[in-house]
Amino acid sequence: MTSGEVRVMRRQWWAWAIVALVVAAAVAPLVHTWLTNADDQRLVDLDVYRTGGQMLLDGRPVYDYFTPAPQLLPFTYPPIAAMLAVALAEMSWGTAQWVWTAGIFVALAVTVGFAFRPVLRKHAPWVFAFLMVACVYLMPIRDQVRFGQVDILLVALCLADCAAKRPWWPRGFLIGLATAVKLTPGVFLIYLLVTRQWRTLAMAVFAAAVLTLLPFAVIPQDAADFWFSALLDPERLGANAATTNQSIRGMLIRLYMPGFLESAIWVVIVAAVGWYGFRGARDAYEAKDPITAVALVGLMAVLLSPVAWIHHLAWVVVVLGAIVGDGRDPVRLRVAAGVWLFYVVPVPWWGVSLKAANIPGVSVVLGKIVQNGFGLGALALVWLLVSWLPKRRRIA
Repeated sequence: MTSGEVRVMRRQWWAWAIVALVVAAAVAPLVHTWLTNADDQRLVDLDVYRTGGQMLLDGRPVYDYFTPAPQLLPFTYPPIAAMLAVALAEMSWGTAQWVWTAGIFVALAVTVGFAFRPVLRKHAPWVFAFLMVACVYLMPIRDQVRFGQVDILLVALCLADCAAKRPWWPRGFLIGLATAVKLTPGVFLIYLLVTRQWRTLAMAVFAAAVLTLLPFAVIPQDAADFWFSALLDPERLGANAATTNQSIRGMLIRLYMPGFLESAIWVVIVAAVGWYGFRGARDAYEAKDPITAVALVGLMAVLLSPVAWIHHLAWVVVVLGAIVGDGRDPVRLRVAAGVWLFYVVPVPWWGVSLKAANIPGVSVVLGKIVQNGFGLGALALVWLLVSWLPKRRRIA
């Protein structure tokens, strides 16, 4: 290594140190807001995770417990997640909050690093700092910190598995792990199937199967309770008609149609969106654009799921990376800026306010459209990635 290369590395080291300080300063207000929130409102989902682990330590049924009022939240994840959460339960509540929050930002950094790799290859580390701060303030990411959610970790796992050029782990293992922990990443098994990545699919299925069957050997009653009881109760996840449910089903439920009609329409739309989205993901994979493929599959996880809360839209970070590309197309940059702004502001809650305004002839219809804004936006993003983005690539 020449002396010049050593000097470059030293400059890079100092640059990354400054980047870390800049990002820490920028996210500090957000972290302070939610880690100093009222006790019963602070990182409530992290409290659920820790409680699942604590129930195992205490030898109590995991799926019979609800967190104290006013939340009254049950543990809703597969039993392997409760086993992994034992580590959190062993920590004090204060320590767990800081460890988990730091983990959210590490997972976001991994996601940003992979999602924006083409532009970062030329412009890191300062562009990385900008992108980190911009993504932190997306509403789905803000909610990761607010609730202490796991979604951005699952995004990082699936993205790394698909986008790493030479992974040091067996490719497919991270998708299998994510699927075993929260089921919805199982859409990536469909993606691996339609793209004929047989070896990766085999590893993902194997990892998911092992981690799913393991609890039957260790905590058999809890495993049975989840798969044959808790999993079949959608109300355990919360009010399905709530504004925060931005899945296709959530949007349809808020139309208050007869149940059979709602279910029939849901099945038809899910089939159509699924076909369109997975076909687009296959085409992106064949075009050697794994970021767009992952972004599409992530959006499928949100839209096709019966329940998808706003924080599940953490996949928007990957969508932004797919749109930005290598950063040379100004049109794509402007579109990415628009998508970013849309998911920064609380659009669905504007819809709730509009409905409450009772403006004759406008309030209800327009209010419901705006209330479903993030879900409708996700549908628009699917079209953008499948039909618009390939045209921009050809123009560029």
